[in-house]
Amino acid sequence: MKSLKQEYWDTIVPKLTKEFDYKNKHEIPKIVKISVSCGLGLNASNRAFLQKATDEIRAITGQHPILTTAKNSIAGFKIREGMPLGLTVTLRREKMYGFLEKFIKLALPRIRDFRGLDPSNFDKYGNYNVGIPEQLVFPEIDYDQVEQRRGFNITIVTTAKTVQEGRFLLEACGLPFSKT
Repeated sequence: MKSLKQEYWDTIVPKLTKEFDYKNKHEIPKIVKISVSCGLGLNASNRAFLQKATDEIRAITGQHPILTTAKNSIAGFKIREGMPLGLTVTLRREKMYGFLEKFIKLALPRIRDFRGLDPSNFDKYGNYNVGIPEQLVFPEIDYDQVEQRRGFNITIVTTAKTVQEGRFLLEACGLPFSKT
């Protein structure tokens, strides 16, 4: 069975070239990086909670996350400057393709009542954002070890210039979009 990276070069690039009539190989859109982030809110101040969330993201992505902190103080939300708020991981190259393949083939089918991803979550440059409601859809997370459900935001950054190019690229990679 071919890896997603090998499939991209063997089958997806010719499809993209035929569909959009690219003259130069550098015009062909590709996936640059995948960013996985998790907002923890005020719970990030709790060391045990923060450590558990860090371990889960590390297990899912295979990379240690970076702690994000508040840049400004917001009194209404009881947030002070420098307070920890979330975790983020940026995946590139082999880890990116491995994560995307695992996300498409293992995690998405495990989402309850899944009918496809929302095609309106593209930005105007062809990048795609998807929110995952809980970490249990990933096979690395043991159900008995979970104390609290955490959602994730996954951003797939591409070099596509338009929404149509980005959607065609991600559909060819295997992301299932709903037919709405």
